[in-house]
Amino acid sequence: MNRFGQSFLVLALVSCACVLQPTADLTPQAALPTGSVLFQDDFSKPVSGWNRLQGNDGVMDYDGGGYRMLVNAAQTNLWSTLQLNLADVRLEVDTGKLAGPDENRIGLVCRLSGADYYFFLLSSDGYYGIGVSKGGQAVLLGQSEMQPSPNIHTGLAVNHLRADCVGNTLTFFINGIQVAQTQDSSLTSGDVGLLAGSFATSGVDVIFDNFVALQP
Repeated sequence: MNRFGQSFLVLALVSCACVLQPTADLTPQAALPTGSVLFQDDFSKPVSGWNRLQGNDGVMDYDGGGYRMLVNAAQTNLWSTLQLNLADVRLEVDTGKLAGPDENRIGLVCRLSGADYYFFLLSSDGYYGIGVSKGGQAVLLGQSEMQPSPNIHTGLAVNHLRADCVGNTLTFFINGIQVAQTQDSSLTSGDVGLLAGSFATSGVDVIFDNFVALQP
């Protein structure tokens, strides 16, 4: 699957959407015990702060008790974030493909500032990766290509994702199993959110539910 590794080199060159919405101020993280909920959302109310966007490249909106991302252009990423500034964080979400190609990008982002962020991705054909987008370039960390994992439920099945950003250590869990861990010190704090993207074929249609950001 060399195309997965090659395609990551153009992540920063494709179009994206990231409109920040206001949220309530948080208690300073240092004062919170491990496991404290920093933000959570079951997407049952369309006023919780996520992007509501319809454009040529796709759609991001609340839909049927979940949060939907539809990517209508090839080699394109859409991401949605909350106006949070977090250093260490544990993110979790349930996600599944509604339609479109299995060669897709579905995942979580942390420490987003401008166009720089860490990403934790899987594809509906069973591959995963951790990486960083910085200074106009996106690269995988700790691997040259997205790697296969039997822990990924493929096709239309639902997967539970967990991404830990703690210090310079990034850890990715899929369906309760750790699949990758790597170190990087490029980014220290920033926003958190969701990402969906396409490779050569457009029409990636993804739903998210039960998002939570926790103090790790």
